[in-house]
Amino acid sequence: MFTVMFIFFQVVLACIAVYQFSLSLFGFMKNKSRKRHAPSKSFAVLVAAHNEEKVVGALIENLKKLDYPKELFDVFVICDNCTDGTAAIARSMGVHACERTNYHLRGKGYAIEWMLKELWAMPRQYDAVVMFDADNLVNKDFLQLMNDDLCEGHQVIQGYLDTKNPGDSWVTAAYAITYWYCNRLWQLSRTNLKMSNFLGGTGMCFESALLKDMGWGATSLVEDLEFSMRCVKRNIYPVLNYDAKVYDEKPVSFRASARQRLRWMQGHFNVARNYFFPLLWASIKERNLVKFDAAIYTISVYNTLLGFLLTAIMWVDMALPAPNVIHSLYGYMPWWLIGIVIAATVLQFPAAMMMEKVRSWKMYAHLLTLPFFLISWWPITFYAFFTQNNKTWSHTQHTRVVRIEEVQSK
Repeated sequence: MFTVMFIFFQVVLACIAVYQFSLSLFGFMKNKSRKRHAPSKSFAVLVAAHNEEKVVGALIENLKKLDYPKELFDVFVICDNCTDGTAAIARSMGVHACERTNYHLRGKGYAIEWMLKELWAMPRQYDAVVMFDADNLVNKDFLQLMNDDLCEGHQVIQGYLDTKNPGDSWVTAAYAITYWYCNRLWQLSRTNLKMSNFLGGTGMCFESALLKDMGWGATSLVEDLEFSMRCVKRNIYPVLNYDAKVYDEKPVSFRASARQRLRWMQGHFNVARNYFFPLLWASIKERNLVKFDAAIYTISVYNTLLGFLLTAIMWVDMALPAPNVIHSLYGYMPWWLIGIVIAATVLQFPAAMMMEKVRSWKMYAHLLTLPFFLISWWPITFYAFFTQNNKTWSHTQHTRVVRIEEVQSK
């Protein structure tokens, strides 16, 4: 009976893997360019910041040079429980510094919710709201591209998330490779299939009317994923603008990376618990593939956990000095099929890098260390499962001061 259950769960994971791989094939095609529109939409550009005095100045300088009419956007830095000079730097550079102090409701989700209430009460109202993190940099045409999508009727738009510091360490290189893969074979494939994209926490644009109607309401540790699921439930599907690039600073050390990813997984478990069954039921009732896909995405954290447990059990069974008790699915697969599975798994990352026109041989060399980064998700997810009720937000420190010209030159 244990072997039957073991193989059953392996089959479930295999079906989900085949489903995702099938979707990823549509990422090999580039989506057609969207129609261009004259600048007409006004933007409130929100920058979420908690003690970001080292990096916020570079982003503000970057935003002030955007190729978009200056009278059509304003920058608001949300100084959330800051104890450093973040607010002073923002004011000295001529943008709005909005200071919030609430030590009980901490975190980016709460800060955004507070800022939106402040924004709606201001005399000037904006057509859309764009959100960045303080450590970001963006291409100069970002707002123009958001304007184009808004004019086409899109209400929620996600920019292309790239890495600001891929060469700093093997950890940042792993982040960069993972993001290139996700942008191309997760996000773009869903764009081509006209399915919902998923928000990435920064480089996001929202129609103001939609935010006023829905409210923010996303205050978990993964507010981006939570809001994505709220949108899909309401038949509002976020879209990806593949040309609107945002560069995000990634943790240099493995320890900082593990802490950040633990927070993501804790929040992901909460979103899965709250949205999987409602979205799955809605997808069946409405025969809606988009909602089914969103439901499957919410439980990807459980897929990782289950994969870890099954692999650990199999390794222990193989290591014991006794005949194997567990019969794995692999034992029933022909060798050539196992070879195809391994090849497809290994080659998808370099394939995504080549399609994304990554030219640095050092980045390809980091494919050798990437497996250590990917495997580390297993223990992180396992620990997150038992600590998922922890709602304490942890801040990732950012210190890498880079200008947009330096990023683009690489």
